[in-house]
Amino acid sequence: MATSKSFNIAIIGGGISGLTLAIGLLQHNISITIYEAAPHFGEIGAGVAFGPNAVLAMKKISPTITAAFDKCKTVNQGPSKANSWFTIRVGDARKADADGFVKPGVKVGDAWYDVELDTDRGNGGVYRAHFLDELVKAIPDGVAQFGKKLKHLKIVDDGSRDVICTFEDGTHARHNAVIGCDGIKATTRRWLLGEDDPAAKAVFSGKYAYRGLIPSEEATEMLGEEVAQNSSFFFGYHGHLLTFPIEQGKTMNVVAFASCKEWKHDQWVIRTSKEDMNADFAEWGPHVQKIVHAMQKPDIWALFYHLPCDTYYKGRVCLLGDAAHASTPHQGAGAGACIEDSLFMSELLKEVEKKEDIERAFKAFDEVRRPRTQKIVKTSEEAGRLYEFELLGDDLDKIEQNQTKRQRWIWDYDVDEELARAKSIYHSSSAQA
Repeated sequence: MATSKSFNIAIIGGGISGLTLAIGLLQHNISITIYEAAPHFGEIGAGVAFGPNAVLAMKKISPTITAAFDKCKTVNQGPSKANSWFTIRVGDARKADADGFVKPGVKVGDAWYDVELDTDRGNGGVYRAHFLDELVKAIPDGVAQFGKKLKHLKIVDDGSRDVICTFEDGTHARHNAVIGCDGIKATTRRWLLGEDDPAAKAVFSGKYAYRGLIPSEEATEMLGEEVAQNSSFFFGYHGHLLTFPIEQGKTMNVVAFASCKEWKHDQWVIRTSKEDMNADFAEWGPHVQKIVHAMQKPDIWALFYHLPCDTYYKGRVCLLGDAAHASTPHQGAGAGACIEDSLFMSELLKEVEKKEDIERAFKAFDEVRRPRTQKIVKTSEEAGRLYEFELLGDDLDKIEQNQTKRQRWIWDYDVDEELARAKSIYHSSSAQA
C-alpha cells in the first residue's frame, strides 16, 4: 500500500465539489478533513444534468464516482432521442402566426430541432440529493466534521505558511492547505479576493426560476410520451422552460425561467403564489401552460453568478467548483465544471511530495482551469438570453445556428491534453515567494 503524503488538506464544504474532490484525494493517500456547515451531509433535491465532459472526468477520478452516477442517472427514455441532449421547441404562443405556426411546419410546442451528443462518453441527469447520498458512502468515518461554518482564514505567521480555519462555533483547525468548496456564497472566496473586490460576491443574473417535479405518469398523460420521457427546451420571450427525466424515468424535472431587472429580496429563494407563477407564462402555449399549472411548489429561485476574478488561489488557499466560478444553469455545464475541477486538483496534488510545493499545484490549477471555467460562466449567461429571444432577438434561424454549436467546446474537452499541460506547469514552475 502506498504511503500517505506528508501534508494535510482542509476541504471547506461537503457538496458535490467537496465530495468528489475528497474521493479523488483519498485515492492518492492525501490526508483530508471535510468541514461542512450543515449538521449532516445533504443537498437540496433538484435535477442536475451532466454532459460528456463531466462523465469522462468522473471516470478519471474514481470508479466510485462513476458507479454513483450510473446508479442515479437517467437518460432520455425514447430510443429515437438516445443521442439528443435536448429537443428544442418554441413554447411562447406570442411567436406564432394566426394558425399557430412559429415557422413553416412547426407549431408552438412542436419539436423544432435536436441538439445532438455525437460522443459515446455518456451523459445523463441525476436527482442531486440521491447522487450526493451515493458519494457520501465513499467517505470514511471521521473524515468529515459537521456544524463547521467557516468564519475566517488566517495564514500562520510562524514561517510555516499553514492556514488556520476559524469556525462560527468558535473552534479552530490548522492545516497545511485549504480548498474552498463552499459554494456560490463562499467565505473562502470573500477572504481570498477581499470584501471590496466586485467579484467577491455573486451578482444577480436578471433571471429567476421555478423548480418542480412531476410524476412521469402525470406528465405523460398531460404531454404525451415523447415530451414527458425526453429532455425538452421551450424557448420564448424573456422566459424559457426545460424538462428532463430523472429517477430512472419515474419523474419529470422542470425548471421554468423568467426575467426581472433586479432582485430586491435578501433571500435568494422566496415563496410566491400559484397565481403569480401562472401569470409569468399566461401568454405561452398549451405545453408550457400545462407544465406550469402542474407544478405544486411556487418557490422562486433567484439566479446569481460570479463575475470573473483575477485568481483562484492565494498562498495555500484555493477555490474550487462554485466557490471559484458559480454559473447560471443555462448550458447544463456548471456541475460538470466542478467535477472537472476535482479531477485536476486531485491529479495535481498527487504530484506534490511536500507541503511547500502545494502552492505550485494551486498555480497550475489556476492557470489551466480559470480561463475555461470563467468562459463557461460567461457563455452560460449568454445562453440564457439566447433562449429568451434577448441575445439574437427572435430570429429562429440565427438561434438554431448559434445554439446547435455553442456547447461543443464544453463537451469535446481534451481532458488528457489539459491534464498533461497542468502537470507540466506544476513541474516547470518554481515556488512563489
